[in-house]
Amino acid sequence: MNRRDLLKGSLAAGAALSLPAGVAASPRKGTPRDRALFDIAKRELDRAGNVIWKKDIVGIADFGVHSATRRFHFVNLDREEVQSYHVSHGTGSDPEHDGWLNRYSNVEGSNATSRGAYVTWEWYQGRYGTSVRLGGLDPTNEAALRRYIVMHRANYAEPSHIERWGRLGRSNGCFALGEEQFRIALLNLSGGRLLFADSLGLQDDGSLQPMNLEPLQPEQPSDLQRYAPGSF
Repeated sequence: MNRRDLLKGSLAAGAALSLPAGVAASPRKGTPRDRALFDIAKRELDRAGNVIWKKDIVGIADFGVHSATRRFHFVNLDREEVQSYHVSHGTGSDPEHDGWLNRYSNVEGSNATSRGAYVTWEWYQGRYGTSVRLGGLDPTNEAALRRYIVMHRANYAEPSHIERWGRLGRSNGCFALGEEQFRIALLNLSGGRLLFADSLGLQDDGSLQPMNLEPLQPEQPSDLQRYAPGSF
């Protein structure tokens, strides 16, 4: 049995274990924020079209809120549930290391987060163990594959890091999650699903408060980033 078959076989069992671990709510009974997330998920699926071949769950990373906030939302359109987790942003997006993303870049070597829609591809073994490759679908993130922007686990993305430092650590542009949260992402968000990243600033009342972001000037590519697939 190959890894793809193993992943498919574990979905049913894994979902039963993983789904209660997040913060879940039905959008029909939940907050206005949950209903707004469903609207965004459906909008981005329509925009992506047939590039996305699994449309049951959409990941939405809202980098318009602080990294101590559960800002990586798994919107399950079939179950009508929203689960929210922590996710790190890139060092180039937060050079002050204050937990706020204030700039995006699609430039190799920037170590910054890129905004836009991604398709999740296969999983593989990288520097941080099992990781999920991502394909950028917009001009703002089309270099994701060349930059080795992936989803992976990291110690600095654990909730315990927030308890100690008041914020998550930073990646080199990847979507980094804690161990348990990455396991849920691996089971529920990989294999042809949509991941959308932007500074939405989504509030509990469903309103959006996007931040004014600084443009990131082009930088010389980093040799480490260019030649170390899956390092970040």
